Amino acid sequence: MTAERREGPERGFAAMDEDKQREIARKGGQSVPPKERSFSKDPGLASQAGRKGGQNVPPEERSFSKDPGLASQAGRKGGEASGARRSSDDHHRRGGR
Repeated sequence: MTAERREGPERGFAAMDEDKQREIARKGGQSVPPKERSFSKDPGLASQAGRKGGQNVPPEERSFSKDPGLASQAGRKGGEASGARRSSDDHHRRGGR
């Protein structure tokens, strides 16, 4: 089965303004408790989904390919989050609260 692009006006979710889309998406994310979310239970699944999603976008259309500064910023943010998590884990392992 092949997906065909429609010509003409967008319909449904795509036709909504961004604020309305975010409101609906936020509700979907809140409907499942954090510990029950599949990516929380299986980080490997999250990683696999991210890779699969990235493969569906041609290299020249990938946001990091278009904007190396954005890639740098994302990497820095990830490193900071990872470092904060690591130091928090160390603190708890040493008996801190």
